[in-house]
Amino acid sequence: MSIFNRQTVAAFVLGSALAVGVGAYAVERHEGGPHAHIGRLYAEVQATDAQKAKIDPLLKAAMADLKPLHEQLRDLHKKLLEQASAPTIDRAAMEATRQQGLALADKASSRVLQLVADVGDNLTPEQRKKLAEHLSHGRRFRGM
Repeated sequence: MSIFNRQTVAAFVLGSALAVGVGAYAVERHEGGPHAHIGRLYAEVQATDAQKAKIDPLLKAAMADLKPLHEQLRDLHKKLLEQASAPTIDRAAMEATRQQGLALADKASSRVLQLVADVGDNLTPEQRKKLAEHLSHGRRFRGM
């Protein structure tokens, strides 16, 4: 595989990883399962019941928005792997797939940023500081 192809695959994987790592992982952990991870986060920032009541719908809406993006990224990843392993490399098709993936990753990243800002609007400055500390300790977006 040429350097161009490796760079194309690497860029796509990194773009996908951003969206998947930040948003979609949280979707699968959050959807239909216990909310213990969110509860731990609430406990760590000492969220009030009123704050939880405002934040929970924000989380649910974000998860609903991110799930289809995750599925689309997964499909594009499979498509790119198929293209990369084809008997003949179609660089234009691979580039088009990469561009689609980057657009989806950008959409997911934007939605996660919106969620973080929306949640932040419902927290005090001290709680936001605790949240940032929580996320900086290798537990990024766990439970969000």
